[in-house]
Amino acid sequence: MAAKIPDDNAETAAQFVAKTAHPRSLQEASDSYKFAFADQEFINRAEERGIRFQLELQKADLVLRENDIDHTIVVFGSARFVSKQTAETMLANAADEFSRSKAEHALKNSAFYESAREFGHIVATHNLMQSSPKKRLHICTGGGAGIMEAANRGAFEAGDFSIGLNISLPREQTPNKYITPALCFRFHYFALRKMHFLLRARAIVVYPGGFGSFDEIFEVLTLIQTKKIGALPVILVGREHWQSVIRFDLLLEEGLIDREDLNIITFVDSTEEAWAAIKQWYAFTD
Repeated sequence: MAAKIPDDNAETAAQFVAKTAHPRSLQEASDSYKFAFADQEFINRAEERGIRFQLELQKADLVLRENDIDHTIVVFGSARFVSKQTAETMLANAADEFSRSKAEHALKNSAFYESAREFGHIVATHNLMQSSPKKRLHICTGGGAGIMEAANRGAFEAGDFSIGLNISLPREQTPNKYITPALCFRFHYFALRKMHFLLRARAIVVYPGGFGSFDEIFEVLTLIQTKKIGALPVILVGREHWQSVIRFDLLLEEGLIDREDLNIITFVDSTEEAWAAIKQWYAFTD
C-alpha cells in the first residue's frame, strides 16, 4: 500500500517541540538533542548568519503577501522631528534660553512632521477609493519616531493600514503607535531591512534627516543609476534644504555624475507637489 500523504492535521513541528519540553533523560535534556530550528542558541551562532538573513527576508515577505500588499510608498526622514503641538508645548514650558532656542528650532522643523503626516493621509485616502488591492500604495516607513511616525500617523488617521520596518539599535528604537500592529516588523540586519523597503516600493519620498536618511537615499540612487532596480520616483521634500546639504550641481560640474543622473531626483516643497509627481509618473488620477 502506498504511504499516505500527510494532511493539515498531521503533527506540526511546534507540537513535537512541545512534547520535548520536559525531558525524560539526560540525553533528551542535552542541547544537542534539541531540534535545530528550536535551538535558539544554535540559531544565534555566527555560522548560522545566513539562515537568519533568510528568516528576516521571508518573514516580512510572507506576511505582506498574505495581506495583499504589493505596492508601497516609502517615506524616509529624521526621527528627531516632532509634531507642531509637541513643539508648541516645549516652547510654552521652556524655562531658560537654551530650552527656548531648542523649542523654537523644533517648532520650525515641525513643518516637516506635519507635511509627512499630511502626505500619509493623502496616500491613504487614495487607497480607500481603490476597489482592488493591486491599485493601492501603502505607506511604509522605518517604523520609528519623527517623520516615520508622522507618515504612519497620517495613514492611520485616514483609516488605512501602514507598514513599519523597525530596526534593533543600541539605543532601542521602539515602533510608533500608528503602525498597523500586524504589519510592524523588527529587523536586526540593516541590509535585509533596506531590501524590504525596495521590494515593493513604487516611490521614495525623503524628508530632511541625518546619516540614516543619507544612507537610505544614496543606496536608492545608486541602485537606480546602476540599473539594479527599475526607475521610480525619488522625491526630496524641501528643495532649499537638499540643494544646500548635498551639492548635486557640484558633483555634475566635477564630472562625478552624468546630467541624466539628476533626472532620477525630483525636488519639491510641499505635500501636494510630492503626490502630484507620483500621480504624473504613474498617470493616474484621484
